Amino acid sequence: MKFHVYRGALGVTLLASGYAHAADYVNLYGIIDTGIEYVSHASGNSGLVRMPNLTGEVPSRWGIRGNEELGAGFSTVFTLESGFNSNNGSLGQGGRLFGRQAFVGLQTPYGLLSFGRQYNMTTWALADANVLGPNIYSISSVDPYLAVARSDNAIAYKGTFRGLTFGATYSFGRDSAGTGNTPAQGTCVGSAAGHMSRCSQWTTMLKYDSANYGLAAAYDVQHGGPNAAVSFFNGVPPTPLAGDMDKDVHATINGYAIWGSLKIGGGWIGRYVTTEAPSAEVRYNMFFANASYQITPAFMLDGQLVRMLNSQQDTRAIMAIVRGTYSLSKRTAVYLQSGYLANSAKASYTVSVGGGGTTPPQGANQLGVMAGVRTAF
Repeated sequence: MKFHVYRGALGVTLLASGYAHAADYVNLYGIIDTGIEYVSHASGNSGLVRMPNLTGEVPSRWGIRGNEELGAGFSTVFTLESGFNSNNGSLGQGGRLFGRQAFVGLQTPYGLLSFGRQYNMTTWALADANVLGPNIYSISSVDPYLAVARSDNAIAYKGTFRGLTFGATYSFGRDSAGTGNTPAQGTCVGSAAGHMSRCSQWTTMLKYDSANYGLAAAYDVQHGGPNAAVSFFNGVPPTPLAGDMDKDVHATINGYAIWGSLKIGGGWIGRYVTTEAPSAEVRYNMFFANASYQITPAFMLDGQLVRMLNSQQDTRAIMAIVRGTYSLSKRTAVYLQSGYLANSAKASYTVSVGGGGTTPPQGANQLGVMAGVRTAF
């Protein structure tokens, strides 16, 4: 069960079919995760001590999900999930009430078809290979979009057959609330008459899982629009993504394997941005490798190495993370973790995604340490 904390934290969206009538339900659930963090060279050469507002091991949230059995293996499902900042009680995701998820769907023997704001296939493709998930120090430090990639106005399908999972989403307007789905990316409302591609997004995934290993690949295309921008989170100013046919593409190939109490995973993530101005085309290649080991029934140790390469902007980074989690009960755990990020001479990647204000000077290395507690209900 511990190997699937990330997937549980995302929320159960692929609900099993075939329930009896008594299995109809509506559940209230949530996670609160917070602690104290130290970050060196934060917005200069000074250290910063704070209570992060965005995430610890996982972002804080609460939600409601439900299932109604329709018979013959069909059921309706829904999820409403609200993210919040536990340091001050404010809403996350730009102040949206249900900014994490808000969808309704039909579960069938052939898969789940769902409609609304929901996670796209980039999230599901990384869910098993990336053992740290949306941790405060993780692959999300150098690209926050990867923490929990989601889309507004999305139609999604995901089905599993003999271990092989296929999934796809299409969004008519990936940020219809105009609050921005990722920091520094601007807004892309979309769904404009006469502009079918504006702010649209599509993702697809192919994944295979067995009892002891799995492989996944995903492709994710976001189209531009007025007020949209792209940032590589490396200290270089964001680039406008204003054209309907401008693209911000993410791709990944990854995998994982399990031997008893040990799980390892890793993979490649590529990003390619193309605009009407050829000089603005930029790409990166990211490689990550990680492992989780259940030392005792109560104590888990995780580690991750991340390598970021962006040749066009001459920015590179390498990051190492170590995390220890001790479970006090089935619902409550305490943890201590640290991340160290080394920037190249022209890079300003930050080790922490805990809420901004930690970008180091160009070429500076950065240390982050956090002690926290999380509990679920």
